[in-house]
Amino acid sequence: MLNFRAKIASKHLIVSKIYIEDKLFKSVDFSETELTKGDYERCSFANCVFLNVDLSAINFVECTFEHCDLSMAKLANTGFRDVRFKSCRLLGLHFEDCNDFLFSVAFENCQLNLSSFYQKTLKVTVFKGCNLQEVDFTEADLTNVIFEHCDLSKAIFAQTKLENTDFRTSYHFSIDPAINYIKKAKFSLEGLKGLLDKYDIVVE
Repeated sequence: MLNFRAKIASKHLIVSKIYIEDKLFKSVDFSETELTKGDYERCSFANCVFLNVDLSAINFVECTFEHCDLSMAKLANTGFRDVRFKSCRLLGLHFEDCNDFLFSVAFENCQLNLSSFYQKTLKVTVFKGCNLQEVDFTEADLTNVIFEHCDLSKAIFAQTKLENTDFRTSYHFSIDPAINYIKKAKFSLEGLKGLLDKYDIVVE
């Protein structure tokens, strides 16, 4: 009987989940004011703080985050579907914990240092002008991803799919062709030295 009641209660919680659309959240500190669990569609978050906030099981659809700090936020089963981050701090985020269903993100002028995309599918994602120092891309699918003017210092690429990935304008990356799939990946002449790091040779 208890299990039956628990199932009914759980079903009720899902049905009663709130839905918010076309709303602007400006200069809200969600580390002090709780963000209501629910689905947010076409909402904009500007100058908001989500530092260490639990965003688990919240869905963001066609939303934008601009000048926000989401560092160390919890992303267990969080839905990001066609979500854009611009000039945001996203330090130490575990994007692999996000819901995989229709996962789609774009980043412009963001700080993503120490974040992780372990085993995440990121096909056609654009990283523009981002700091990606020590980001973990292990076993991720980066097919057709564009890294435009990004700092990839100490970023981890291991068993990563880099087919048609564009690194031409990015820098400080180190990628071992022996342990990554790099078919038709794009590099500048200057960037080629990032493929030779393990050989400890000088490229001039």
